[in-house]
Amino acid sequence: MALVVAQEVPTSSSMAVPHGPAGVGEARHRMREQLHRSGVSASVVDDAVLILSELLSNACRHGRPLGRADVGDGDVRAAWRVDGAGGLTVEVTDGGGPTRPVPSTPSVTARGGRGLNIISALAQDWGVRDSASGEVTVWVVVTEGHRREDFAARVGGGSGLEYLDAYDELD
Repeated sequence: MALVVAQEVPTSSSMAVPHGPAGVGEARHRMREQLHRSGVSASVVDDAVLILSELLSNACRHGRPLGRADVGDGDVRAAWRVDGAGGLTVEVTDGGGPTRPVPSTPSVTARGGRGLNIISALAQDWGVRDSASGEVTVWVVVTEGHRREDFAARVGGGSGLEYLDAYDELD
């Protein structure tokens, strides 16, 4: 007779990520693996992994490591949790920085500045929470079917048609 034990997959996780690009891939991989094992839909996992990448990139570019006054060595904290209704909250916490996280309006040729616009287009809701110790947490709620229909326009800052027309041949 064999005894089968169900293994419970965690519905939340938190990890220290090196302040810099080195840990972003590991964090994405861990999130993807855990969320798939938890039964989260593939589309929500894909959106959440992209959101995590954007939040970690912003934390490393604009924020300080946790517990440190200078930019460089140290960590930021990435966390995610699935609630009872299937909503997923993604959070990244850093040591704060000289600016507040706000969406920008980059030019069409700008190399960056679209991260929070991408997050706004994919998320049900998002915001910023400050702590008394100076830490800043950006949180994002992702749910199934919440991606906005005007995704390309919201991210690109234009009508979105210039992006879509270029890919019509691929359909």
